[in-house]
Amino acid sequence: MNFTYDVLAGRVVFGMGSRHKLADELAALGSRRVLVVASREEDQLAAEVNAILGGLAVGRFDDVTQHVPIAQADAAIVMARDVEADTVVTIGGGSATGFGKIIARTLDVRLIAVPTTYAGSEMTDIWGLTDGDHKQTGKDPRVKPKVVVYDPELTLTLPAHIAGPSGMNAMAHAVEALYGPGANPVVSAMAIEAIAALHTGLPVVVNEPDNLDGRSHVLYGAYLAAVALAGSGTALHHKTCHVLGGMFNLNHGDMNSVVLGHALAYNAPAIPECMARIAGALGVDAPGVPGAMFDLAAAIGAPTSLEAIGMPAEGLDEAARRVVTEAAANVRPPEEGGIRQMLDNAYFGRRPGDPPSTKGTIS
Repeated sequence: MNFTYDVLAGRVVFGMGSRHKLADELAALGSRRVLVVASREEDQLAAEVNAILGGLAVGRFDDVTQHVPIAQADAAIVMARDVEADTVVTIGGGSATGFGKIIARTLDVRLIAVPTTYAGSEMTDIWGLTDGDHKQTGKDPRVKPKVVVYDPELTLTLPAHIAGPSGMNAMAHAVEALYGPGANPVVSAMAIEAIAALHTGLPVVVNEPDNLDGRSHVLYGAYLAAVALAGSGTALHHKTCHVLGGMFNLNHGDMNSVVLGHALAYNAPAIPECMARIAGALGVDAPGVPGAMFDLAAAIGAPTSLEAIGMPAEGLDEAARRVVTEAAANVRPPEEGGIRQMLDNAYFGRRPGDPPSTKGTIS
């Protein structure tokens, strides 16, 4: 057996109430001036964290939006520079983490993440920045948080319509880690554990929102999935979501819910061993894996069509062309006709693996 695996450094603090350890973690790093990054929707939690940090907190950036638009990113960098921050603490989902990453990459400051969703960005060295309708992504070791504080209690306010898609985002991380460009036995083992945990836990989180054990289980799965993706890298699924997000400003979790089964169906002929392992974690046969992902999204109330989340039909042709370019290194080379059909199926919400349907038409 031969493989190469770059382990990303970082510390994880996981458990109920772990947010109260933030000040100790920052002291251990030698932090003296902390900028808190949290959206306006996280005002209450940001106030609690400010109280925990005491005199360490010197400012708050709250203009957090998805896909990290370049204008807001520049404003965050200016604020961090103005308050002379040596550390950034992000509170929230992938958007807040994304802003923290851009600050850390530009100013070379420490980054600490306190996730409140299952986005997983906090465990990777991947950054993203959107300029107009184009989302650029890259990898940089400086953007990997030094410490990640996972507190399942902070996900209690995550409503089902956000928890479901966020969990499907985590599922996509685990799935793609199995066949990404850096896939290896170590990340594959974590990915399979994550798939099983998320498949079991997500219905509990959605149907029993006060069940802390369920939320802890899903947060654990999301953590493993993110670590796996960080070690493996992205392929067709995430490249597609980055293209659609940049072009149409679609919600990232919603896109993951819709695209996952269709990307798996496209890649299936090239990854039979991966499909068999996913099937084992889900309790289905290998040909049924793409449809099972669609069914899971539907069962937890997550979106199953690009049309329903606001993608315009007239954008399908250009999106297909961009996906072919962005995903050129995918395990199954992207062919424009096949990718166009994949997007068409996702647009109209056809269940992957079902016989050809008359639902919708290819424009």
